[in-house]
Amino acid sequence: MSSSALLDRVIATVDASPHGVASGRCTRHHAVRESARKPLYTPEERVRRDNTKWTLVQGLLAPFQFLVFLVSLSLVIIYMGTGEYLLATEISIVVKTLVLYTIMVTGAIWEKKVFGRYLFAPAFYWEDVFSMLVIGLHTAYLWAFLTDAGTPEFRMWVALAAYAAYVVNATQFILKLRAARLDTRAA
Repeated sequence: MSSSALLDRVIATVDASPHGVASGRCTRHHAVRESARKPLYTPEERVRRDNTKWTLVQGLLAPFQFLVFLVSLSLVIIYMGTGEYLLATEISIVVKTLVLYTIMVTGAIWEKKVFGRYLFAPAFYWEDVFSMLVIGLHTAYLWAFLTDAGTPEFRMWVALAAYAAYVVNATQFILKLRAARLDTRAA
């Protein structure tokens, strides 16, 4: 494979824009990506996805979790800047963590219904791997909060690390949702 073809494949892997030349890239990258990507769901998995109530549960919990995240992040930023609202901030982080646990458990059930395994189905392997980091960081915050470990500022930094990981993980899932929509259009 030539270095140009290799570069085209690397760019096609990370380039999500469907707008060709208008986005500052050659339109051949889109064609390489589309032809190289395996559909996210088999026809049978798509039917199972569409027929399980857990798809709706995930569809409702994901935006709710994002809303809880935004409120909590705002409180963390306010606390870090002013030192005010510590209890409200800590409660918001605990609520965010509990919502995360809920979406992770229901997501594992969804994955079992659609793919036949609770976690690490090939279609969502890397999202699940990164989810473990997200859960670990949120759990570290929860442990620190419950045991009063570290200073409140330290706990806020742990929460911010957890939230940064959450944003990356949420982006992974949004990109998968987009891929699934592209697959549906192509089918």
